[in-house]
Amino acid sequence: MVCLGNICRSPMAEGIMRHKANAVGKSWQIDSAGTSNFHVDEAPDRRSVKKMKEYNIDISSLRGRQFSVSDFEAFDLILAMDESNFSNIMKLAKNDDHRNRVRMILEYTFPGQRMSVPDPYYGGESGFENVYRLLDSACDKILEEHS
Repeated sequence: MVCLGNICRSPMAEGIMRHKANAVGKSWQIDSAGTSNFHVDEAPDRRSVKKMKEYNIDISSLRGRQFSVSDFEAFDLILAMDESNFSNIMKLAKNDDHRNRVRMILEYTFPGQRMSVPDPYYGGESGFENVYRLLDSACDKILEEHS
């Protein structure tokens, strides 16, 4: 799960996916990262933590990290939150195998539309709720498709 700073969208996606996978007994390795180094080792945004707690998912122990080339080998699927992050991830890909691992997360719920998960950082409370709902639906589809 990859966004820009790894403090809002991607840790929310990581928490949702981990929660859903654990609920059905999947032992998937799920992680999140940012394409920038703006928030390395920082906790998720307090508003992300608060929103996730409303859904009984605790992401408070997560810490920001920057996406790296080694992630292509560590993960079978790399999910970008928006076009900019998708592009930045693809620039790091070394081969077709790497490129084939990368998808926009909302491709699962809005196939072919190249929709982005909006960054809620500068928005209000409703922005975090909207992001939660988009990611929750996408994670349901990911679980369905990859089970």
